[in-house]
Amino acid sequence: MPWAVSGPRLGRDWVAAPDPATLRTRWAVLAGAEAAEQERLFRPTRLRSATAGAAALPGQRSASTSGFADAPGPCPEPVRVLRAPFDEQWLLPDQRLIDTARPQLWRVRDGHQLFAVETPGAGLLATAHLPVGRIGGIRPLYRRPGGAEPNLAPGLPALLAERYGAPVAPRDVLCWILAAGRPGLRGYEVPLTADPEVWRAGVELGRRLLAVQLRGGPGGEAPRLPGGRRPYVRSAVGAWPGALEYDPETETLSLGAGTVSPVPREAWEYEVQGGTRVLQAWFAARCAHRDPQAEGLDALGPAQWPQAWTSELLALVTTLALLAGLAGEREAFTAGPPLTRGELAAAGVLPVPDWARRPASVLDHQEEGPGGQFALL
Repeated sequence: MPWAVSGPRLGRDWVAAPDPATLRTRWAVLAGAEAAEQERLFRPTRLRSATAGAAALPGQRSASTSGFADAPGPCPEPVRVLRAPFDEQWLLPDQRLIDTARPQLWRVRDGHQLFAVETPGAGLLATAHLPVGRIGGIRPLYRRPGGAEPNLAPGLPALLAERYGAPVAPRDVLCWILAAGRPGLRGYEVPLTADPEVWRAGVELGRRLLAVQLRGGPGGEAPRLPGGRRPYVRSAVGAWPGALEYDPETETLSLGAGTVSPVPREAWEYEVQGGTRVLQAWFAARCAHRDPQAEGLDALGPAQWPQAWTSELLALVTTLALLAGLAGEREAFTAGPPLTRGELAAAGVLPVPDWARRPASVLDHQEEGPGGQFALL
């Protein structure tokens, strides 16, 4: 997957939140503030301020490309993003608010797209949501909207189809990467097997990993734990849970007076990024606005625990438990006899041409630039 892009850098935390209602409230408060207070709440950086205009994000309707202070316009509809490993949140899709939005990623973001994310400490993740923040390098599966032109080394699918005796779809390659790829000295390294049976086994393992990471979407069924086990809410979560705790004896996760079980120990202990437990980081992100040190728009959030968060928690527990269960199988999987660099070079797959490492030209419609001018590429 030669085309790689760093994740969008927000520059200010308040433009993302675990629930969309909070973002609409923050927008309203910022839009209604007086000039000096608005600038303070905005938290300007060298790249963005309340008075600076910016181009409209591709695929997003923006009422204004002038400075926010002059014409904030109506609040844009928040979009789902991947804010941290396994943490799906919401974002205000307005380039005036985002330091480095990476428009090239927004141009190819649609219902067909999948993103592979090289996360530090979590290996490779796959998501249908645009990853944002300091989450890692991003490799879209497709270079153009509509699932067109796979982001694969030119000639690779044809070579693999010839070697394995069956068509190879871009999604098959992504599944193989999830199963066979490993972090290495030069980044995430993916061996290619010369054995068709090993290829089929790796793709099948990768499909299971992908289905779990996508949590059933888009268009799939939500994964379930084997044996009929399923985490349930045993006691309703109160107005606001004070802490997140776990009892390994009863496999019970407590959110204040609320309880969820069964929660497998493997889900509770699932870690990324140097020992950070995913469930604890997920809970902390939803309590961040209640931190005494939170200021300005960052301190705005729900007064009561939203029921939707409990549903998200149940899905996350299932995801982590299933990934932990697949970890041993994935660790034991080996690519077998490899396709060598020489064979790839002889087939014209290597070296990868420079154009394949750059975004495709996908400007098939006019995009509005700052101050209402049209953007040029």
